[in-house]
Formats: sequence, structure tokens, C-alpha cells
Amino acid sequence: MIHAPNAVARLRDQREDEGIKPIQARGWRAPRCRDCRVIQSHCLCAWRPKVESRSGVCLIMTGKEVFKPSNTGWLIADVVRDNHAFIWSRTDTDERLLALLNDPQRQPYLVFPGEYVEPSRVTHTVTPDGGKRPLFILLDATWTEARKIFRKSPYFDRLPILSLLPDRLSRYRLRRSTRSEHLCTAEVAALCLELAGDSDAASALDAYFDVFSQHYLGAKQQREVNVSTPAHAELLPFIDAAPAVPA
Repeated sequence: MIHAPNAVARLRDQREDEGIKPIQARGWRAPRCRDCRVIQSHCLCAWRPKVESRSGVCLIMTGKEVFKPSNTGWLIADVVRDNHAFIWSRTDTDERLLALLNDPQRQPYLVFPGEYVEPSRVTHTVTPDGGKRPLFILLDATWTEARKIFRKSPYFDRLPILSLLPDRLSRYRLRRSTRSEHLCTAEVAALCLELAGDSDAASALDAYFDVFSQHYLGAKQQREVNVSTPAHAELLPFIDAAPAVPA
């Protein structure tokens, strides 16, 4: 099943065209689906949701993050049609990013913990501003890298900070984290979509993330694909044609 590439896929393709090679992380030699990045035996493509949303997302990524098969920013760009992705550089800012942030039809929010900025910039809600469409800026990187991006990107200084108050611990099990309350990028995006009133997109992304995690870990642990899980059932209403479910 072939899908139109999202912004993260296009960014990966651009990096490869520039001669930049993927990182050789553990398991990198395993043959993976080009579209979903999961090992081919556990391909996720048939479970890609199709849902409408008013909000947009913009992923600010590090050079290596775009190649990681465990990256969940890719899932967000699969779900939210209005998706954008840029490689961060301290010295060379993409003019397209600046144009996006200055688009008069959008209301950008930089998603980041509120305790790191002055209180006057912080909000916990998404408030419509003259009919502008929300644009969530997500720093798709490790926590150390995200703090660096935040500190060294002056074009973010004027943006309101959307500080989330999650009521659940992270379900992300694909990489180790020192703090269980740290959400992965897909979980953060789902919370943002819910705040913006894009409830269907939030639900679809939540279910898609769980299905991705199950397929990814199943392949890693050499377990057969099980599409009869609650997460798969939750995702079914958001896909065009229901994949065959074993009896």
C-alpha cells in the first residue's frame, strides 16, 4: 500500500538525496517498509488512519531523528494533513519555517513545559483568535536536544507557550526514558489536538500510536502480528477499508 509522503518522509528523502546516511542503530539492517518504517512482516500501512482536523502541526527535528524508525513524529504527520517538518539548525534557519510562523491565518503555539519560561507567555488552553487555525510547534528530539533548540531559536521568543498538564504517564516503550511522566511526541500531539477541539484526530492518533507500538515491539521481539487488540479496534473507524482480522 503506497501513501503520499508526509512532511517527515519528504524530509528523510531530502536528507538521503543530500548524501546523508541513516544512523546505524541497533536493528538497522532489518528490511523495513519504506512507508511506515516497521519491519516488513509487521507493516503498519493498512492501519494508517484518515481523519479531518482543523489544526496543523510543525515538527522541528534534529538531523538524526528523521531517520529513527522509532520516531513518533512520523505518526503525527500521517494523521494530521496540515503537517510540516524542518531540520533545526542554530545558524541556518529555513525561510519556509519563518513564513509558516508568520502566516496571518494561523495561531502558532510552541509546545514546551511552562516552568522554563516567564509566566506571561504560558497558556494551558487553546483559544481561538479571530478564526485563525492552531499550529502546534513540536520539538521532536530528545529532552536535552529540545532544551537546546528552545534556548537557541530566537524566532520562537514571541510565540505563546502551550504547557500541557497530562493526567497520565507515558505509554511510550520503544526507547528508554529516565522519567515515566515524559510523553513522547505523538502523545503530546494528541493532547494538543484534543485541546483544539480536534477530538477525532486526537483519538485516531492515540490509537495509531498504540497500534504502531504493538507492531514495532512485536517485530522486535519476533512475535506474530496480533490485530485483534483493543487498540486495533479503536483505530478501525478511522481507516478507509478494514484490514482482514484473523478469526
